[in-house]
Amino acid sequence: MVASLSARGNATSALAYYGHLAHDSQTSSPHQQAYYLNGEAAPGRWAGHGAERLSLSGPVRESDFKAALTGYDPRTNQILVPRGGKSHRHVAGWDMTFSAPKSVSVLWALSKKETRIAIEAAQKSAALKAASWLENNAGWCRRGKNGALRQPTAGLLIAQFDHETSRDRDPQLHTHSFIFNQAPRKDGTWGAIVSRDLYKAQTQADAIYLRHLAREMENLGYQTEREQIGFRVAIIPQRIEKAFSKRQQAIETEVQKQGYTSARQRDLAALKTRKPKTTMNRNELFKAWKAEAKALGFELGKQPEKAMPPMPVHHLARQNIVAKNIAHSPSPTAKISQDAARIGHHLARALQLLKQPSALPGTRLKLTKMRRRKDPDQEAER
Repeated sequence: MVASLSARGNATSALAYYGHLAHDSQTSSPHQQAYYLNGEAAPGRWAGHGAERLSLSGPVRESDFKAALTGYDPRTNQILVPRGGKSHRHVAGWDMTFSAPKSVSVLWALSKKETRIAIEAAQKSAALKAASWLENNAGWCRRGKNGALRQPTAGLLIAQFDHETSRDRDPQLHTHSFIFNQAPRKDGTWGAIVSRDLYKAQTQADAIYLRHLAREMENLGYQTEREQIGFRVAIIPQRIEKAFSKRQQAIETEVQKQGYTSARQRDLAALKTRKPKTTMNRNELFKAWKAEAKALGFELGKQPEKAMPPMPVHHLARQNIVAKNIAHSPSPTAKISQDAARIGHHLARALQLLKQPSALPGTRLKLTKMRRRKDPDQEAER
C-alpha cells in the first residue's frame, strides 16, 4: 500500500475529521476521549522544523492544533500566512498516512506487550523518517502576488497520530501525518504550501518509510521478505495475513462487483464500503485477535520452524565436491604417518645405493664432488 495523501479542506472540516486525533485531555468529550485514548493509545506528537520554530513539542493539544489549522501561531496568536483565494479562506492542510504492511500489524496484534511496544516504536521511527525526508525534499512554499513565486521551505509543520485498527476492527498500524498549510521560509517568514510537490513525493516518501520500517523489524530479530511494493514479516503466514485484511477484501469485492478499473473508481469503492468508526476496549481487541488467529490454526510462537530455502544448484554441486574430497581424504594423523613412511623408504633406498658402487659407477665420486663444492653464501661471509 502506497502512502495516501488527501486534502482536508478548510479548518472547520479538518477539525471535524481530526476531532478524535487532536485531543486535549482536559477539554475533550468523553466520546472523543474513549476513542482517542482507549486504554493505552498515546496522543499525537509534533514533528518537523516548523514545529520547532513555533516551540511546539510533545503531545498535541486540541487548542494548539486548532490554532495551527486556521493559520495562526498557537503561542502568540499571530497570523502566519495571509488568506488566499477569492473566498479568503485558509486551506488547512493535507493528511499523508503511512500504513504498515499487514504482516507487521498482525505480528503486533498477536505479540506480548513488550514486543508490541517495540513494534510501535519502529512504526513511529519510520513515520518520522519519512516526514523528515518530505520536509527536506518536497517542502516548497509560495511567495509574492497570488503566490506566483516558489521557494524552498526551512521545514514543515506536522502533527502525527498513530492508529492501530481498520474500520473492520482488524489490526492495522498506521500513522496520520497532518501537514499544515504553512511553513517557515529560510528568512524567518512563513508562507502557504505548494501541494503539488507533496503529491509528487508521496510514492518516494512511502518507499523511505517502508525501507526504514523493514530495517527496524530486522533489528528486532524478525526475518523479512521483500515484495514488489514493500516487504512482509516471514513469521506470519500469508493466509493469516489475508484473514486479517477484511477491509481490503471488502474493497476488492466492490471493485469486481462494479467492474471498476481506475484509481478514482477504486477510491469510490473504498467510500462505499467504509463503515463508521466504533470504539472497543484495547485489551479486548487483543484477546479477540488472538482467538481469531487460534481458530484459524495459528498461534504465535507455537508454529513449526520455517524450512530453510533451497540452495542454488551450483552451491549444492560445490558442496558435493567438497564432501567427496573429504570422504576420500585420510585423516591428518594418517596422512602424517603415510608421509613419514614414504620418506623413510626413500632414505633406505638411497643408502642401499651408496653402499653398492659397483652397481652405480661414478655415484660416490659425484657425491664427493658435490660435498666439496663451495657454498656461495659461505664464500660471501668469508
